[in-house]
Amino acid sequence: MQTLSAGLEKLGSNDLRSITVDLDGTLVFTDMLHESALCCFKNNPLSIFMLPIWIFQGKAKVKKELALRAATLDVGCLPYNLQLIDWLKIEKGNGRKLILCTASDEKIAKKIAGYLDIFDEVLASDGALNLAGQNKAAKLAARFGDNGFDYVGNSTSDLPVWKKAKEGVVVSNSRNLIKKAKLHTSVKKVIYPTKLNFSSWVSALRIHQWLKNLLIFVPLLAAHQANNSASWIVLFLAFFSFCLCASSVYIINDLLDLQSDRNHPRKKFRPFASGEIPIWVGCLLAPALILVSLFISQFVGGGFLPWLAIYFALTCIYSLGVKRLILIDCLALAILYTLRIVAGGFAIDIPLSFWLLAFSTFLFLSLAFVKRYAELKSHRRNTDEKVHGRGYVASDAPLIEQLGISSGYASTLVLALYLNSENVTRFYRTPEFIWGAVPLMLLWISWMWLQAHRGNMNDDPIIFALKDKLSTVIVIALFIVFIIAEV
Repeated sequence: MQTLSAGLEKLGSNDLRSITVDLDGTLVFTDMLHESALCCFKNNPLSIFMLPIWIFQGKAKVKKELALRAATLDVGCLPYNLQLIDWLKIEKGNGRKLILCTASDEKIAKKIAGYLDIFDEVLASDGALNLAGQNKAAKLAARFGDNGFDYVGNSTSDLPVWKKAKEGVVVSNSRNLIKKAKLHTSVKKVIYPTKLNFSSWVSALRIHQWLKNLLIFVPLLAAHQANNSASWIVLFLAFFSFCLCASSVYIINDLLDLQSDRNHPRKKFRPFASGEIPIWVGCLLAPALILVSLFISQFVGGGFLPWLAIYFALTCIYSLGVKRLILIDCLALAILYTLRIVAGGFAIDIPLSFWLLAFSTFLFLSLAFVKRYAELKSHRRNTDEKVHGRGYVASDAPLIEQLGISSGYASTLVLALYLNSENVTRFYRTPEFIWGAVPLMLLWISWMWLQAHRGNMNDDPIIFALKDKLSTVIVIALFIVFIIAEV
């Protein structure tokens, strides 16, 4: 009887012992200080000048001020630790009391607790006390006593808290942290987040998008100077400079577009949106990439650097707001594509013809419309619903399709008119063979839009074309046509 009584008493104490849960990096795979800062500075860039004043008043004050200015922060789309949440729901069903205990500001913590609706209480920083490390340990020990609670954490700053806890849950891939946690408390469970790997960095830098920068080489080929080795070297330097600049912009765009990406069925898995790569890493990596890009551009010469700067400025403007302007966003994308060709021409001092610029503008405008149409196509078919982060509604899809097809055919018309220009007879020995390029271009434009119409197109037509077999065949056929016409 005594043994049974002791067992029931022990079971009852476990049931009554509260589970305190950390927020940043534990309940969510991100840091709410960084999230609120990004949201605050995005809404009001001038507020960054207030940051030194807040820092002087303490970290808790910084969190409070940022939380007050991050009203548009959508906690419903944050990258939550679903494995942990499922376990917490089971424990709550067993009668355990759940407490969200975090160093994040109480305004954000209560908002998240209200959204999840599983916590019985919230303990958080209040603008005066930063509830982290020793402060958190002292607060919980005073509230529940030593060994009077269990704690779920993810970092070395949680070690003082685990020391006061009866049992602990570790959310981390770090063997060293798990080992240290076991020295401080009884670790009953370890939750392993998704590991940061090489593919995460490839995705963050959008290395597959570097293929678009091959447009830099178009002026050299269009001018029939493919045998100029010095120009090839210059353009390779320009290519890598452009790639690093583009990756910098992609990171900036991802950071500014976190909430839109998290509401997208596929983009929510991007490294920054999913919390796989911390926000602060992106904030350091983006300027580092642009600095290296500018350094490489010094060796390119010509008029390349001003056009690189124009491209960077326009892409930043696009990310900050132009992409939300209906139709103008597609025109901006077409200009950004064409700027790659312009930059390549200035890098090797080759003048660009009217025909090349007109053809590329119409062609890339069509591809920009494909990109936007694909997004609308994958969106829920609610004719009155606005696409998150864009200026379009789902019912705009048919109009975008018409505009895109018209632009694509217009590019083919420019190519046909080019065949009657004097440049053709100057560059090609048998220019009549180039007429074969016209039906090939019509076929490719029609094929791309047919795939988009059927819902087979991802939201990037360039990447789709690189993987598409018919597109590959058409590109080879175009190459053969121009070779025959020249030799």
